[in-house]
Amino acid sequence: MNPLEPGDRKPPTAVLAEDEPLLAEELAELLHLLWPELRIVATAHDGVAALNAIEEHEPDLVFLDIQMPLLTGLEVARRIAGRSQVVFITSYDTHALEAFEAGAIDYVLKPPTAARLLTTLQRVKQRLRQPPADLRAALANIPPAQAQPRYLQWINASRGAAVRLITVEEILYFKSDQKFTLVVTADAEALIRKTIRELSEELDPVMFWQVHRSTIVNVYAIDSVVRDDRGNLGLRLKNRAESLAVSEAHTHLFRQM
Repeated sequence: MNPLEPGDRKPPTAVLAEDEPLLAEELAELLHLLWPELRIVATAHDGVAALNAIEEHEPDLVFLDIQMPLLTGLEVARRIAGRSQVVFITSYDTHALEAFEAGAIDYVLKPPTAARLLTTLQRVKQRLRQPPADLRAALANIPPAQAQPRYLQWINASRGAAVRLITVEEILYFKSDQKFTLVVTADAEALIRKTIRELSEELDPVMFWQVHRSTIVNVYAIDSVVRDDRGNLGLRLKNRAESLAVSEAHTHLFRQM
């Protein structure tokens, strides 16, 4: 992996606006690795703070989370049209990404990866040699962020002294563990402070089913549904040896299986 080459003039500046502090920190570290010359002059966690930082620093480049409190990234982009280059940070669906591509708008998918970010930065560096484009016409083709359900996309989980960023696609199931909730992936376990009840309201119900008062399972992680001698249902998983019990209140979920 090779960082971008330094520019010929003064170091470019950027404002980073992302409402998840841990994700903002991860993105900042990747940016430093891939483009050491880029100076992040401010980090904001909501749309109003982002606007204030842009007014104060007049950066060359702005990274905008699509879904931020107070003002969305789209609203901020419309207000600064033509003043800074814009890169969106997004977990948007395919339709919205097609609109980004059609408008020649750069974006980074959550959680960010070095490979995808490097591609974006290479394009951005070329654009920094030109005046920022007025993106208002292109932004008009992008569906409003509030029209998209905002389910959890990742979990910040503790593993010893470290905090790990786990995407929901990696998670096989959640299980209540006294004051904490156990997050289980194919090769690891970690703890979070969210309750099963909170998770049931925040996770995509198509992908995650509550099968017991203490358990939520990723539907795509289920290998088979089995019934024991007493008629109780259990779930076998694709990438773990243990089985998960299904309570009587949730057996209706598996009647068609």
